[in-house]
Amino acid sequence: MVERESAADIEAAAARWVVRVDRDGQDADLRAELEAWLSGDRRRVGAYARAEAAWSHLDRASVLAVDGEAARRRTPPLRRRGLLAGFGALAAGVAAAVVAPGLLARRYGTALGEIRRVPMADGSVAAINTDSEVEIALRPRMRAVKLERGEAWFAVAKDPGRPFVVESGPVRVRAVGTAFSVRKREGGSDVLVTEGVVEVWTQDGGAPPRRVSAGERVFAANDVGVLAPPSADADLARQLAWREGQIVLDGQTLAEAAAEFNRYNDRKIRIADPRLADQRFVGWFRTNDPEGFAEAAATTFNGKVSQTGGAIVLRGG
Repeated sequence: MVERESAADIEAAAARWVVRVDRDGQDADLRAELEAWLSGDRRRVGAYARAEAAWSHLDRASVLAVDGEAARRRTPPLRRRGLLAGFGALAAGVAAAVVAPGLLARRYGTALGEIRRVPMADGSVAAINTDSEVEIALRPRMRAVKLERGEAWFAVAKDPGRPFVVESGPVRVRAVGTAFSVRKREGGSDVLVTEGVVEVWTQDGGAPPRRVSAGERVFAANDVGVLAPPSADADLARQLAWREGQIVLDGQTLAEAAAEFNRYNDRKIRIADPRLADQRFVGWFRTNDPEGFAEAAATTFNGKVSQTGGAIVLRGG
């Protein structure tokens, strides 16, 4: 018969896990190992949550003494016992509702045409665009966001002790207190900064991080990082109009406009006349009004709109 793990052993193991996650939390193998440990006993989830809360209140340099044989040799026995006792007492006094990072990270997804605003516990806010998926984990030493697909804009609350890092494939964007958007594309990610400064780089890309300031944008390629310097972008408001459910056109071609509307709607716009596709258009529309856009374009360029197989077809007159 296997002896049941004691509560004290679980608390001690949870403390060691918190230290490891704080140090190597980006390691996928470590996170998988942590999830396996947590799923082995329902008591471990609560112990981990309490340990995480305690870790965020204690001096990190001191608490490191609970992890590693070398650290234990450097710490006198009486001091070590006092430290662990203090750790346990503080952990016990914190509400167990604290969410463990990694395993209990929150995931948010949007359907086609849906735009979602998500407030975070640290005071930050995320606006998630159509057909996107984001994972958010507010850890003691870092606020980690993974953009699985799509696009999101972040207004980041200032917290110098916990940088805000967005992972978009191999691309990384780091900020402390600022506002910026990240759009994941094939081959890389667009980063557009509306407030403050961020750093952008690519994991193992070889290029150093690039600083991108308010009013600038940059494209980071998955394999080589940021090659071109950040450029000023006068169309910030237009490019982020999706946060209010709007599409603002200011000289885009009808082909580009149709592609933008198709991001938000099941009913796709198809431009049957190549000559129309290159015509440029100015206008303001709701993201869920592809018919209104097609009718306006047809009126402007003397075209016709028809419905074929569920698609909105725009052709010349």
